[in-house]
Order: sequence, then structure tokens, then C-alpha cells
Amino acid sequence: MSNLPSLADIQTSVSSPDSPLAAALSILFEHSPILVSKLEPQLSEIFDKSPSSSSPLSSYEELIDLSLAEITQWDIPAQSEFISGHPRIGESSNLSKLSAKEQGAQGVKPTPPEVLKRLEHLNAAYEVKYPGLRYITFVNGRSRAAIAEEMEGVLGWEHSLGPDQPSLDTVQPVEKSNEAWLSELKRAVGDVGKIAKSRLGSLGVV
Repeated sequence: MSNLPSLADIQTSVSSPDSPLAAALSILFEHSPILVSKLEPQLSEIFDKSPSSSSPLSSYEELIDLSLAEITQWDIPAQSEFISGHPRIGESSNLSKLSAKEQGAQGVKPTPPEVLKRLEHLNAAYEVKYPGLRYITFVNGRSRAAIAEEMEGVLGWEHSLGPDQPSLDTVQPVEKSNEAWLSELKRAVGDVGKIAKSRLGSLGVV
């Protein structure tokens, strides 16, 4: 049974930090202050302006698409804050039930400690290389070990290095105006959308 508010309530409720729309956004995208302070009011205004005889939304997937259309128009710091609402890959504490399921934290076979340590180092290295960003990827059932290899590829590192190698002081930051930095931001926002749509299945929404 879905924990999402009904589409009718999402589109007709008064804008507030505790509105059904805010609740839906927090479930789909992970709770983040900017969802409540910026995205929720923007979407509420869109719904308020729509003709009473028509509804801008006929599905939760359309809510996700509409949300992403708004987010991609935000300035760079706001988009960066948005993706930082998602947990880091490999985190095992303070995860929502959906994030834990997506990251395999509740799997039958636990992730080896060396893989978790490697992911911790890779997250730190990524955040040095791309200041202001957090590594986001649509896990889609893959193991944390597979994600570690993906992150190594993004960083341009060899596979099967020691858990904390290379050292962080060898990582060169990328300027925020750099095309590579902006490309990573765009990819991360897009993957958050993929994660949100995947969650609909977990919530029993078709």
C-alpha cells in the first residue's frame, strides 16, 4: 500500500512545509530543506494557476517530471543543495527505508567491510574533486562493490586499489564552472529522477 498522499490532495492542499505535496516530495526525492522551502511553493503555485476543470497531474510520474523541470531551472547552488539531500553511497545509518532498500543495506548478504571502507574513501575523493556535489547514481539492484567500481571509473582510478588509496591529497578539485563539474551535476539530478521513479514501484504505485 502506498504511503504517498493522493494526487488530489497533492494538487489541492494549501502550500505549507507539512502539506501533502511536501510529504510526497520527501518520499520520492528524500527529505531536504530546499524541497520544502523552494520546490513545494513553486509546484503549489503551478497547481493553483491551473484551470479548475483540468488537472496538471494524472500520475505520480508526472509529478516527478514536473519537479525535475523546475529543479533544472534553479541556479547551480540550489541544484547542488537538492542532490545533497540524498544519502551517500554506502551509508548504513540514518537511511530512509527506501534508501536502505535501494542501497542493499537490508540485503540478506551484508556488504563486506572493505567495500564499505572503499566507498567511504571514494565518496570523500569525489567530494574533493567535485566540491559542492555528492555522488549520486541509480543503483538499480547493483551491489555496492559494483558501485565502487563505477565510482573509480568516474574518478579515473584503477580498480582493486587499497581501501584508502590513492590519498585524498592527490585529488585535484574541478572548478564549479568547469564543463565536467556541470556535467556531473546534471547527471546527478537526472539520476535522482530515475531513483524517484523506481520508488514508485517499491511503493506499489503503477
